Amino acid sequence: MEQTAGRVTRRRVRTRANLLDAAFAVFAAKGFGRVSIEEVCEAAGYSRGAFYSNFATLDELFFALYQQRADLIAAQVADALAQDGPGLDVPASVDRVTEVLLLDVDWLLVKTDFLVHAARDPAVAETLLDHRARLRQAVADRLSRSRVPTELPAVLGGADGAAHAVVAAYDGVTTRLLLDKDVDGARAWLKQLLTALLTDGSGTPDES
Repeated sequence: MEQTAGRVTRRRVRTRANLLDAAFAVFAAKGFGRVSIEEVCEAAGYSRGAFYSNFATLDELFFALYQQRADLIAAQVADALAQDGPGLDVPASVDRVTEVLLLDVDWLLVKTDFLVHAARDPAVAETLLDHRARLRQAVADRLSRSRVPTELPAVLGGADGAAHAVVAAYDGVTTRLLLDKDVDGARAWLKQLLTALLTDGSGTPDES
């Protein structure tokens, strides 16, 4: 009985993962607002029943995708920052973060389509804002745990303000990336922006 339950659980996990992968590919090719549940099912090779046993709506499926990417980005940032131990060498951390951070044009296309969709639906917008707030909080938590938090420029208003600035810089750079598809250029710009935001602009923490 337990073995049967285990097989069902593994199959369900695999089905969910396949639906997510198929949805991502279809969303990237056609745009979030132009895709039906039937198209996702066809791409994944499953029935509508398989879809509804995992997701209630396409919005719910998107948020599962979003959580995947958010978890990946958070892990990348955490791994890069953890190398400083209890302290935080801002310029070195910026270098490491920008080297590994996910900059995927297909994901940005999907996310941007969904952002427009959310802007027209207050309930969806609220959920998306909650997801973004959790990502900002993860950045703020790490900045606030640094050995010398006052090294952040005072104009940012502390770790929370710095986290907002970091996410805003990422949003701006990825908007440009959507248009020019220059991933290396995006990494270089992001490095410059984050260094300027989090230090005195020269790469040396402001100790004034």
